[in-house]
Amino acid sequence: MRTFSDYESMAMLELSDTERVRLKERFDEISDGFSALDVYDVDEVLPLVSVLDIHNVVREDKAVMDISREELLANAPEMHDGYFQVPATID
Repeated sequence: MRTFSDYESMAMLELSDTERVRLKERFDEISDGFSALDVYDVDEVLPLVSVLDIHNVVREDKAVMDISREELLANAPEMHDGYFQVPATID
C-alpha cells in the first residue's frame, strides 16, 4: 500500500508542514471510508453500468449511399479532383 509521501513525490508537490499534516489526515479519512466497504462480498456482483433498466438500441452499422458524390460536391464553394477544396491549415 502506498503512503502519502509516495503520492507526494509522484506528484512533485511542495507542501508546508501544516498542509502536509492536513492532507494526510484527509487522505486517511478517505482511505478509511473505502476500507469500510471491505466487509461486503462483491465477488458475484456484476459491474453496474446504469441504475435504469433500459438498453441502448442501436441500428446495424452499415454504409448506405444516400447521396452521390456529384450531388454532395454541387454545393461546395471550391473543389479539386472530386474533393472539397479547403484553405491550407499547415504551412
